[in-house]
Amino acid sequence: MRAMCWLCDLKTSPPTGADDVQRWHPRRGFLLAAGAVAAAPALAQVSVGSSSEVRKLVPADTLENSARQQYSQVLADAKAKGALAPPDHPQLQRLHTVAKRLIPFAVPWNPRARDWKWQVNLIGSKQLNAWCMPGGKIAFYTGILDQLQLDDDQIAMIMGHEMAHALREHARERLAKTQATSAVISLGSALLGLGQLGNIAADLGGQLLTLKFSRDDESEADLVGLEIAARAGYRPEASVELWKKMLSAGNGRGGPDFLSTHPSGANRIQELEANLPKVQHLYEQARQQG
Repeated sequence: MRAMCWLCDLKTSPPTGADDVQRWHPRRGFLLAAGAVAAAPALAQVSVGSSSEVRKLVPADTLENSARQQYSQVLADAKAKGALAPPDHPQLQRLHTVAKRLIPFAVPWNPRARDWKWQVNLIGSKQLNAWCMPGGKIAFYTGILDQLQLDDDQIAMIMGHEMAHALREHARERLAKTQATSAVISLGSALLGLGQLGNIAADLGGQLLTLKFSRDDESEADLVGLEIAARAGYRPEASVELWKKMLSAGNGRGGPDFLSTHPSGANRIQELEANLPKVQHLYEQARQQG
């Protein structure tokens, strides 16, 4: 199983054997409410531009419904293998704590997030991976927590990055462009064929786990995630620490599937370092208020 966002070039391959799965006594997943939402969109400190209009070729409601179905299937598969963490699992509780702090700062990046039913689950696997589907469906794998020995600030940077993909609707944009290109749809026929694209979106749940994001998508998610985490009171420097760990875990090499399209760990570190001063005051304000 491959996740829709690989976070970087350094994520490992999907499990191929039973030894990769850590067994738990399965219990019901935990549903997160959005909690207190920021009163009004604050001025963004990082510069990422506006979202692509192309994404509107795929109806958001349809894609989010498809994501819910696929997410449920992922959880069911994990539960069947005894790999779905129970609600009282310490690592899952850490993830819930981080999510509850980040979610209130999601709405300014996408008004639809106000109505999302956020979920966070933990799956036992050696994969260095985490992802967030459209509609706020988040999953972490134990491999990324255990092998990188992440603290809460570093977890927040990963979760913020994954949330940013959903908030900026990168999957919706990718699917719209893919379907429009494959169908050779002109501007006029795209408008006439909107219903067709909507039907296609309804069957794309499975593709959400194999979708590749672009270099720009990844860079944008890095910066938006950085700002969300800083506003929630997590150290901005943790983003750089995280990527150094990722780079070290990959022995300085990126994953072969993404070398050609994703920024390298070194480049991502440089971009994050350049943006740390832009969000430092947000972190300091959050700490003072907290």
